[in-house]
Amino acid sequence: MVITHISVLNYKNLEEVELEFSPKLNCFLGENGMGKTNILDTIYYLSFCKSSINPIDSQNIKHGEDFFVIQGFYDSLSGEIEEVYCGLKRRKKKQFKRNKKEYTRLSDHIGLVPLVMVSPDDARLIDGGSDERRKFMDMVISQYDKDYLSALIQYNKAMQQRNSLLKSENPIDPQLFSVLEELMAESGIVVYKKRAQFIEEFIPLFQEYYSSISQDKESVSLSYDSDLKENDLLTLLKESRARDLIMGYSLKGIHKDDLIMSLGDFSIKKEGSQGQNKTYLVALKLAQFSFLRKINNKTPLLLLDDIFDKLDALRVEQIMHLVAGEEFGQIFITDTNRSHLEKILHKVKSDYKLFMVKGGAVDLLEEHHEKE
Repeated sequence: MVITHISVLNYKNLEEVELEFSPKLNCFLGENGMGKTNILDTIYYLSFCKSSINPIDSQNIKHGEDFFVIQGFYDSLSGEIEEVYCGLKRRKKKQFKRNKKEYTRLSDHIGLVPLVMVSPDDARLIDGGSDERRKFMDMVISQYDKDYLSALIQYNKAMQQRNSLLKSENPIDPQLFSVLEELMAESGIVVYKKRAQFIEEFIPLFQEYYSSISQDKESVSLSYDSDLKENDLLTLLKESRARDLIMGYSLKGIHKDDLIMSLGDFSIKKEGSQGQNKTYLVALKLAQFSFLRKINNKTPLLLLDDIFDKLDALRVEQIMHLVAGEEFGQIFITDTNRSHLEKILHKVKSDYKLFMVKGGAVDLLEEHHEKE
C-alpha cells in the first residue's frame, strides 16, 4: 500500500497542506523547525492513530485553532483506494474513519498501513528506560498480531486495577487481588511468548543489517529479558503481593521486560560511540521493516527523519545503498542537507519528488519519473 495524497489542516505548524506523493521516493528539504518532521508525523498518525512525538492529542492542534484534520488516500496496488480520516476538536473525542466509516476501537486500525519510522527520537531506545524498548516490541508485533495487542491491552488494564488496589488505604478483599492476578497471568503469558518468538526471529535480521552498514567493523547482540523466563507469573504475583502493597505498585510482570542491547561484550549504552549508536538504531529499524514485510506480506511505508547526522560517509553510503534496493517500497526522507538528498536521488534511480518545507508551507521543488 502506498499513500498517494494527504490533506492536512491545523496540525502543529502545518496550517493547510495538500500533497501528492511519488509512489517511490519523497524527500523533504528545509532548516530545523520548519515542519519537515511534522509532515512525516501526519503520515505516522494515519497508521497508528497517534503522533510519534507528542501523545497528548490536543497539543498537536495548531496554536490558536480549535481542531486539526488529517486525511490520507492510499493505493492498495490492486486498484482499490483506501481513505483514512482523522479529526480532533478541542475537548471532543478523536474521530478515526476508514472509507468514511468510523472505528469503534482504534486498535482495529493498527496494521492496515504498516509503517516504520527512523528518527532522532530513537536514541531513547538506547538511552531511555526499559519502557522505551518494550514500546519498540509492542509497536512491531501489534502491526501483525491482533491477539498480541488484545492481550497487551487486557494485561495493562488488569495491572492498573491491581495497582489501584495496592495504593488503597482501605482493607481489600484478597479475592479481588486473585481475580486481577489471574487476568494478568493469563494475558501476560500470551505477550511473553509472542515477544520471545519475535525477538528470536528478529535478531538475525538485525545483525545482518548492522554488519552491512558497519562493513563488519563491530559485532552486536540483542537479547530479551523477562521475569517469565524462569518463573510462573501467577506465582510471582502472589509471592510479591506483600511487598507490592508496601511499594504501591506491581514489581513483577511483563511490564518489567527489557531488551539487552550490546556492542561486543558490553552494553552499547555505556560503550557505543555516537556513530555506533546511530548504526545500531538504524539497523534495528531496517530489520523491523524487513520483518514486517516478510510476516505481513505487505511492504511498510519507510519514514527516515534526519538519519544521516553523526554517521561517517561510509555508513551513510551503505544506508543509501540498502534503501535503494528493490525490497523497499515508498520512502519518505527529511534532511537539512541538500547534497545528502541529491546523492540519494541519484543512487535510487526511480520516481521521486523533492519538496521544500519552510514555515509550515510545503512546495514541490523537483520531480522525476523513470522511463519504463
